[in-house]
Amino acid sequence: MEDGNPKHNPGRPVAYQNEGFLNSSDARPLRILAEYLEPVSHFRRQKIRDTVVFFGSARLREDGPMGRYYTEARTLAKMLTEWSDNLSNSSRRFVVCSGGGPGIMEAANRGASDAGGKTIGLNIGLPFEQFPNPYITPELSFEFHYFFMRKFWFAYLAKALVVFPGGYGTLDELMEILTLTQTQKLAKKVTIVLYGSAYWREIVNWEALLKHGMIGESDLDLFEYADDPDSAFEILKEGLMRYAAQPETPETPAIAKSRTPQQPAGT
Repeated sequence: MEDGNPKHNPGRPVAYQNEGFLNSSDARPLRILAEYLEPVSHFRRQKIRDTVVFFGSARLREDGPMGRYYTEARTLAKMLTEWSDNLSNSSRRFVVCSGGGPGIMEAANRGASDAGGKTIGLNIGLPFEQFPNPYITPELSFEFHYFFMRKFWFAYLAKALVVFPGGYGTLDELMEILTLTQTQKLAKKVTIVLYGSAYWREIVNWEALLKHGMIGESDLDLFEYADDPDSAFEILKEGLMRYAAQPETPETPAIAKSRTPQQPAGT
């Protein structure tokens, strides 16, 4: 029998080549596992160790009324990539990662591409707005069906997070990381920057949450504000150097080497 071609029954494919089965509800665990294993293999080959994740609205266009955020996200991603590419490591550190779509996501991938660096896009199949932007490194462009697997890959490698103005999706992603950080479900320190202080102070009333006892005083220390690329870069650089830029050893690369389940890299 040749692999995948049983001679005794040539009309029936083996299970892993049976599209009807693979697309069935019974095979859902296989599809979920595939959305974990495919990125693992690509990140290992590309020597991606960790990321800086950019969140923000797909609706923020370069030529739109809030276009400065697009321009500044692009600038910040370029600055981070130029800085990280000068770090002396055999694996790629602090690679800019976005949701892979238009708007702020495109700006982040574009800025990293401007600097000649690798850049990751974690896309998701949606009925509107979401499509891969042209600035993602081809080997690091992924399409997800399951939101929770996409969120896993945002959190697992992230050492820092920059959140630009956005809507439901951005709020969902921000609160996911804040919750994981608050509950200490992340085995690392993630530097979180809310970009655009006026926007975020208006959209989320953090002080009211504290007043009503829904969060603690220390929870307000989980993030910092920035209003320009230079100040955001300094916050990110300081946090990354303090908490994440330890020398690489054979035990520490996040993807380059496999780990036991008792020694997670990110979550």
